[in-house]
Order: sequence, then C-alpha cells, then structure tokens
Amino acid sequence: MASPSSSSSKHCKKNDSFNGCSNPTKKPRLSFISDSEIQSEFSHHDQTISRINNGSFGSCPQSVISSQQSFQLQFLRQPDHFYFNTLKSSILHSRSIIKSLVNARSVDEISLVDNATTAVSIVLQNCAWGFTEGRFNKGDVAVMLHYAYGAVKKSVQAYVTRAGGEVIEVQLPFPVTSKEEIVSEFRKALERGKENGKKKVRLAVIDHVTSMPSVVIPVKELVKICREEGVDQVFVDAAHGIGCVDVDVRDIGADFYTSNLHKWFFCPPSIAFLYCRQRGEEGNGGDLHHPVVSHEYGHGLAVESAWIGTRDYSAQLVVPAVLEFINRFEGGIDGIKERNHEKVVEMGEMLVKAWGTNLGSPPEMCGSMIMVGLPACLGISSESDSLKLRTHLRDHFQVEVPIYFRAPLDGEVDSVTGYARISHQVYNKVEDYYRFRDAVNQLISDGFTCASLSD
Repeated sequence: MASPSSSSSKHCKKNDSFNGCSNPTKKPRLSFISDSEIQSEFSHHDQTISRINNGSFGSCPQSVISSQQSFQLQFLRQPDHFYFNTLKSSILHSRSIIKSLVNARSVDEISLVDNATTAVSIVLQNCAWGFTEGRFNKGDVAVMLHYAYGAVKKSVQAYVTRAGGEVIEVQLPFPVTSKEEIVSEFRKALERGKENGKKKVRLAVIDHVTSMPSVVIPVKELVKICREEGVDQVFVDAAHGIGCVDVDVRDIGADFYTSNLHKWFFCPPSIAFLYCRQRGEEGNGGDLHHPVVSHEYGHGLAVESAWIGTRDYSAQLVVPAVLEFINRFEGGIDGIKERNHEKVVEMGEMLVKAWGTNLGSPPEMCGSMIMVGLPACLGISSESDSLKLRTHLRDHFQVEVPIYFRAPLDGEVDSVTGYARISHQVYNKVEDYYRFRDAVNQLISDGFTCASLSD
C-alpha cells in the first residue's frame, strides 16, 4: 500500500479547481482482488465469530488501517508541521473524492464530520434557531419517519421540540410490501402537519435506509412530494447510504444529505459527510454551523468542521486509501454494492425457506441488509427478548446479528414477531449464514423459548 500522501489518485494541480479535475474515483485496473487477499485484509476480525452485522459498526481493511496509523504517527511525530502542511489539504482531498462519488456540484457542498448523528445535530440546530429567532412560528412542524434512528429522535426532541416545534411521525407498516405504502403514509403525515394551512412544515427528515427494521425508502419520490407540498427543507439521513445504496445527491434533490463512511465505505470509525445544497437554490441550507465552536467559526461549515480543536482527524484523511482498496474490486464501489445486495437477498431467502417464515420487505427494498423473519416458536415477545436472544446467539453460537421485535397486530395469532437484520459485506462467507441457520434450528430442536433466558 502506498503511503497516505501518495495513495489513490494524485491531488489536482494547484491551478485546477476541485470541481474541474478529472474524476478521482475512476481508475482502470488489469486484475482484481482475490478471495485470499480479501480474507487477509480482514484477518484482524475475530475468526471465531460469524459476523453478519456489518450494518452496526462497519468494517475497515488492514491496508486502510495502516494508512490511518501512518497519519496518526505523522501527527504525533511533528504536530505543528502536520497541522500547517498536511491536515487541511488532506481533508480537502477527501472531500473532493466524496464530492465526485455522490455527484455534488461543488466540493464546498461537502463537509466531513464524525458521524451521521453529528450531521443531524448540525441541521436540527439550524432548525431550532428558526424558532428562537422568530423565523418560525411556535407549533410549526418537523416530520420524520416512525422508524427513524433512535439518536435522531432524541435529537429532534432536544432541538426542535424544545424550541417550540411540533413533531409528526410518519407511521410505516412492517413488514412492507411496496414503496407505495410508504408514499401514502408520508402524504398523510404532511397533511396532518399543514393542518388546514394553520401551520407550516419547516423540515422533513427522511431516512434513505432505515436501521431497525431495515428498509430502503423511496427518498427521491418523498423529496418530490415535499417540494410539491411546500416543505421548507428536506434532510435525508442516510447513515447506511454510501456503499449500500445508490447515492446521487443532485438526483435525490434534498437540501441536506448525510451518510457515514465507516459503515459501508470501509473507513475506520468515525467519519461521515454532510452535503448541503448551495445557497441561491430552492431550499438552500441556511446559516449552518458545527455545534463545536472553534477558531474557524464563521468560515463556512466545511472549514469549521475541518478543525474543531486538537483531536484525531485520521479517519477523515484515509478516504484516498479507501478508494484505492475498493478499486481493487471489479466495478469498484458499485460492483461491491451490487454483489452485496444479491448475496444478502440469496442468504435471506435461504433462511426464510429453512424456517418457514418471511422477509420483511421485497428484495428491491433492501440494500446490503435484509430483515429475516424468525420462527414464532422462539417466543420473542418484547424488545428485551430480542436483545437477550441476540446475546444468547453471540455467547453460545458465535453468531453476531441484531434482532428486531415487531409487536403483533390486533387479532394476529402465532405471527412472526422477531426479525433478524442480516448484512453482507465482502468478507462474509456462506458459512456465516449457515451457522446462523443451524443455531436457530438447534434452538427449535431443544424446545427453547426466550422465556427461558434470564434478565
């Protein structure tokens, strides 16, 4: 692996704009990475565990870890030189790569932050200021999905509700059978938000891929509806976006879009990008600031985010090394994404066939994760049961997989109340999923139920 300063494509020449450079994400390759090389890149994983949960924390190959460690040592060796001569230009280079990957118009639209939760705080902080500064009326509305990530819900409570806003949740069905179900419920929520013209929907927060349960949301259609209904701003929370689903921010059309880079893009934790559509366009980003105020305050969000005090910035600097890694695969990140999708669907269908259950969504509504129904006889009757079963699978069968509890609807009998969210990443083998299948079959054979697990 080349050193961090030379890995991947070279920096644009000084007299070139980062917007005008040739695409830094495309490199021709004569041969591709082998299975043994993939296993070597992830040999630091615990080989005793069937890790079918890439969605929670992601994964980072050894070559990228080495690049990160090199940056860390550069800083520790001579921090002043690193700060003045390496840090800012390297962050800018990472931003330029992300700009090309997500089809932003300008590198100025891309900021690097710690994670999607930080990006959510930046956008919601701006929304809260709208209430406190009198631009919004008390009771104006923010809309978000019922299945929004827990930290996002807490952030909405901390910023929007506390500032005087009302929050309306879009109630989504699960299992889901079509995107039309989601579109219909979203329209209903916007109608409730407007309340005969008495209130204004100031912000819509839309997941691109919900976390638990995991479903790919038709974000482009929902953004279009927001525009038609006069929603002020639209923020797409895509913690599982880049590397898991197609991401074209101009085509999606939202004002803000965030995605972690440490979940499906092979960066070390933690790094995310926040796209903010340039001002002067419909639904511009407004006066956004990083919630950690430091010396760069007032110089624009991207610059503010690039320096929030002395800390380890190495995760933000290895994007070129990640690009070099993914370009070792046929088709680059798109090829990885397509193969992960195909394989996770195949494994999901294998599991539901073995257990006589069902998937949580049609294959076209999943990315690199899919929800797999667990046998009703396991007796999953609460969120506590789902967590205890997850721990039991880890401790006794060496399977790492999250479990979702779905409360039965009125009148349902012996329905599927537990769903496993399985992921597929390049390091996974079919044996990982066979072990999960066999573990559940063993539990059934033993007459196991969640009621037998202690708290």
